[in-house]
Amino acid sequence: MPLPLRDGVGPGCIVLPPGPWPLIIDFLTERFTNVPREEIAARMVRGDIVDEQGQSIPPKRPYSPYLKVFYYRALPAEEPIPFAEEILFQDEHLVVVDKPHFLPVTPSGTYLQETVLVRLIRRLGIETLSPLHRIDRETAGVVLFSCQPGERSSYHELFAQRAVTKHYHAVAAYRPDLQLPLVHRSRLVPSEPFTRMREATAAEDGAPNTETRVELLQVLPGETRARYRLSPASGKKHQLRVHMAALGIPIVNDTLYPVHHTAAELAASGYDKPLQLLAHSIAFTDPIIGGVRYFESRRGLQLA
Repeated sequence: MPLPLRDGVGPGCIVLPPGPWPLIIDFLTERFTNVPREEIAARMVRGDIVDEQGQSIPPKRPYSPYLKVFYYRALPAEEPIPFAEEILFQDEHLVVVDKPHFLPVTPSGTYLQETVLVRLIRRLGIETLSPLHRIDRETAGVVLFSCQPGERSSYHELFAQRAVTKHYHAVAAYRPDLQLPLVHRSRLVPSEPFTRMREATAAEDGAPNTETRVELLQVLPGETRARYRLSPASGKKHQLRVHMAALGIPIVNDTLYPVHHTAAELAASGYDKPLQLLAHSIAFTDPIIGGVRYFESRRGLQLA
């Protein structure tokens, strides 16, 4: 049986490897270098670190290789994100959400309660909710969640087989010399810092692993910006943002491409400059109940 959620959040898990540590806390102190040993001990005493049976692991428990250790995360001061998700559709199989800018889909880093997943679990009481795909924290728009664990693999297979049609809208620089529509293909690889991706050079091995169709929807007043429809055939991290920057039409308010802004610069801008990228619509043939499903965002982008 899975361990229970706490405040809408499930525990993380780590399997203890073979090693010389006398106590479990010795390994955890070495593994989580950013958490003081005293804090780990306090979490153990509180019952935030448990074994597979949900039993609290005390600070003096001897080390046991291959034991699964579960830990419940807690953030002491999580700043509320002042934007609300909207439920577009809900049945016994799916929950479809219109996500605002700045709100992460799932817990990560400094975001725990202030995520779409945890908000939905607490709001709807469906502890088995799980996202079927993800969009960046900075991106707004449609996100699908599965309600039934037994159905999840069938929906995931749609994305793996590229049987889901996704369209995004973006406001970006306008290049009158760029012949549109076009299909941009490239190989995306990890970059530095780790938050970024980049297109592989011609000297690097490997076939293209990303594909995006770019269409011009509207040239905006002043003719320096335009509204585009982006249709990805693949789903790599930051694919649309990297492709638009590579075409010389970076998305408005992108803080990573082509220029990586510092943490201080991001903090100074606050919520004033949302990335002008919207997951506008998604369509697929439902593998559980049959028939075509189509969902469309009710949000818009800043055209002025």
